[in-house]
Amino acid sequence: MIAFTRRNLKVFFRDKSSVFFSMLAVLIVLGLYVLFLGDQLVNSFKDEVSGASRLMDSWIMAGILAITPVSTTLGSFGAIVNDKAKKIYKDFRSSPITSRSLAGGYILSSFCIGCITSLFALVVIEIYFGIKGYGLLSAVQLLQILGTILISVLVSSSMMYLVVSLFNSQNAFATASTIVGTLIGFITGIYLPIGSTDQSIQYVIEFFPISHAASLFRKILMCDPMKDSFSGAPASAKTDFMLEMGIEFKAFDHTFTTLESIGYMLLATLIFYALGIFITSRKKSS
Repeated sequence: MIAFTRRNLKVFFRDKSSVFFSMLAVLIVLGLYVLFLGDQLVNSFKDEVSGASRLMDSWIMAGILAITPVSTTLGSFGAIVNDKAKKIYKDFRSSPITSRSLAGGYILSSFCIGCITSLFALVVIEIYFGIKGYGLLSAVQLLQILGTILISVLVSSSMMYLVVSLFNSQNAFATASTIVGTLIGFITGIYLPIGSTDQSIQYVIEFFPISHAASLFRKILMCDPMKDSFSGAPASAKTDFMLEMGIEFKAFDHTFTTLESIGYMLLATLIFYALGIFITSRKKSS
C-alpha cells in the first residue's frame, strides 16, 4: 500500500495543471473576498463591533483552511479516474491487492496531498496576517490548527473518495469537480454567513462534516479578535454573533461543542470510508 501511495503522489505532483486546478476553489474564495465580499462583510459589522476588519479577515481565512482539503483531495483522486480511463485500474483489480489496500493507497496519498496543500495555505495566511499587521499565531494556536487540519483532511479525503468512486469517465469527474468547487463555499457557509440563510439551508450546513472543520478553524483564528471586538459587550451579543457567523452551530436547540464536532467528523470519516470500500469491492467483484 505504501508503494501504491508513493506512485499516486508522483502522478499528482507531476501534473502541474492538476495541482493548480485543485487549488482553484481556494483562489476563487480569496479573490471573491478581496474584490467583493471583504468590504461588504466589514461594513455590515463595523458599526456593531470594533476591529471588524481583523475579525472578518480571520473569518474568511478560517473558511479557506476548511475548503482547501476538499478541493485538493478531490483533485488528487483524479488518479482513480485516470486509471479507469486508461484501463490501468483493471490491472489493479486483477492483482492480489485487496480492495482495502487499494482504497487505502488512494486515500493515504490524498491525505498527504491535502496536508501539504493545507500547510501551504496556512503559511499564506500567516503571511497575510503579518502584512496586515495582525501579528503571527501563537504556538498553541498553530498546534490547534495543525490538529484540525489533520482531521479535516481525513474526512475530506474519505468523502471525496466516495464521490469519485462513483465515476468512470474523466468528463464526469471534471463536471463533478466543477460542481463541488462551486458549491463547497455555500455548503460550508463561507460565501454567506449561516445566519443569513434559510432555516433549511442552515440545517444542511450544520450537518455537513466540512462545516464543522470551518467552525473549529474559526474558533481558533477568531479567538483573539473576538476578545478585542466584544470586550465590554453583553455575553448575548457575542453568542448571537458566533451563531450567525457559523463559529458555533446550534441545531434543534443543541449547540455543538468542540469535542462533538471532532467526533462527528471522525464518525463521518468512518462512514464514508466504509461506503467507498463497499463500492470498490462491488465493482471489483462485478
